[in-house]
Amino acid sequence: MSETNAAPIPEREGDAAGPARLADKIRCDACPVMCYIAPGRAGACDRYANKGGRIVRVDPLTILDARIANGDEIRPFLAAGWSDDLTPARITGIGAGTTYPDYKPAPFIVASKVEGADFVTVVTEAIFSYCGVKVKIDTDRHLGPEQATVTARGEPVGHVTTAEYGSQMLSLGGVRHLTGGTKQEGRVTCETLLALCNREAVELSIEGGSTVVVQAGAAPIVDGMPETRMRVGCGSATIGMFATQWQGLVDEVVVVDDHITGVISEHQAGKVIGWPDTGIRIRGRRSTPGRYFRVAGPGKGWGGTDLDDPLAILDPFQPKKGARPGLRLLMVSTTGEHAAYYVLDQDLVPRPAPMPEALAETVRLIDENCEPALCSVLFMGGAGGSLRAGVTRNPVRLTRSVHAGETRVTLGGAPAWVWPGGGITVMVDVLALPERAFGHVPTPALVAPLEFTLPRAAYERLGGHVAAIRELADILAHGGEYGADSRGIAPP
Repeated sequence: MSETNAAPIPEREGDAAGPARLADKIRCDACPVMCYIAPGRAGACDRYANKGGRIVRVDPLTILDARIANGDEIRPFLAAGWSDDLTPARITGIGAGTTYPDYKPAPFIVASKVEGADFVTVVTEAIFSYCGVKVKIDTDRHLGPEQATVTARGEPVGHVTTAEYGSQMLSLGGVRHLTGGTKQEGRVTCETLLALCNREAVELSIEGGSTVVVQAGAAPIVDGMPETRMRVGCGSATIGMFATQWQGLVDEVVVVDDHITGVISEHQAGKVIGWPDTGIRIRGRRSTPGRYFRVAGPGKGWGGTDLDDPLAILDPFQPKKGARPGLRLLMVSTTGEHAAYYVLDQDLVPRPAPMPEALAETVRLIDENCEPALCSVLFMGGAGGSLRAGVTRNPVRLTRSVHAGETRVTLGGAPAWVWPGGGITVMVDVLALPERAFGHVPTPALVAPLEFTLPRAAYERLGGHVAAIRELADILAHGGEYGADSRGIAPP
C-alpha cells in the first residue's frame, strides 16, 4: 500500500484546493477505484483508512478459536494473553486485506500443523465481480412466475428461477446486473447482495407477483404477511404419508397442490390399503393414478393455487363408480392451512359439514409435519482470475489442486462447495460465516473472505510463495501489511 513516502499525488481536475489539499492524502491501491484518503478518513468502501500516514484495514483480522465460548469475542486478540498452544486457532480472510493488485502474495500465508502434518493456509479478501446469491424461500405461496424479473428499489437485480420441493428460488446478482446495466442498477445490485450476505433484511419485488422481505435465517414476509410454514410435500406425497391416518375416518381425501394434487381413492397408497372407489372426478391433467397436474393456476390460495373454493376442481361424482349419498370428503392443502369437510347429498353434490374432531386431528398432523418457513442465502462466486496469483506463481495449478481435492476452500472458515468443471466456482451458506463477513468495493463488486488450505509440500509443488509463509504466532505478534489489529471469535 502507498504510505507517506509515496510519490507525490498529482493534482486532479476539478479539485479547487490544488496540491496543498492533496498533499497529506494517500492513494489506496486495494481495489481499482484507487481512492485518495485523507488522514483519519476511510475510502469509498469504508474498509480501508488513512491512519497516521498508513493505509490500514478498518476491520480487525478475524481468528476463529475453538477455546472461545460460543458468542464471546476477544478484541484486540493480542490482549488475551493466550498460551503458546495455538492449535485451535484459524486465521480467516475477514479483515485480512486483499491481494489486489494481484502480482503480490496474499496478505497472510500461514504455516500450521494438523495432527503432526504440515499445512499452509493462504488467506485473502477476494474481490468478486462475478458473484451473486441464490435465495431459497421456504413457502408454498406463489411468489411470481419463473424467469420474472426481481427488483430492489426499482432496479433489476435478478430473476425467479425454478422452484424446488416446498421452496421458491431466486437467483440474484451476477456480472450482468453488477456491470452490464446502468450505474444505478450496478450500485443497487451490489448493495442488495451485500445486505443479504451480511444477514440483513431486503425487500424485493417480483414482476407479476409479490413483494417479499428476505433475510437469511428468518421467515419470509410476503405482501406484508409473515410466512409460518413450508409444505409437508406435494399432494401425492401427503397422501403417501397420511393414508393410514385417514382410513376409517373419511371416504375420500383430496390434497390440493399447485404442482401435484393427490386423490387417495385412486392413489397407489390408497389401493395398497384397500381404499374403495368413490366415483370422484378431478379437473386437471391426470398423471399416474391419483396424481393430477394443473388443477388450477398458481396463486395465494389453497396449496399454492389460485383457488378460494377447492370444489372448483371437481366434476360431478359418478354413481356407477362408487359415489353415493352420505359419502364423506376431506379436502386439505399441503400445509394444513386450508381444510374443509363435505358430505354428498342425495344429488351427489358435496355440502359443507362440521369436521369431526378425529379428522381435524389429522389436519393438525399435517401442520405439525411442516417445517418452519425460512429464507436461506447462499453466496456464489468465481474465485478465479488473477487473485490466484496471490497463492501461486502458476495459477492454473491451484485450480487443479482444488478440483483434485488436495486444496480445501473455505470462506471465513466456513466450508465452501466447489462446483465441478473449469475455474474455482464456490458456494457457501452465509449463516455459516461470522457476522458481517462481506464487504464491497464501488467498482461495483463484493468482497468475501477466502482461504485455501493444503499440505505444505503440495503448496511448494504448486510454485507457491514459500518465502511469504509465516507462523501464526508471528502474525499475532506483528500483524500484516494492513496493521496488527485482530480479534478472536468462536467458530460459528
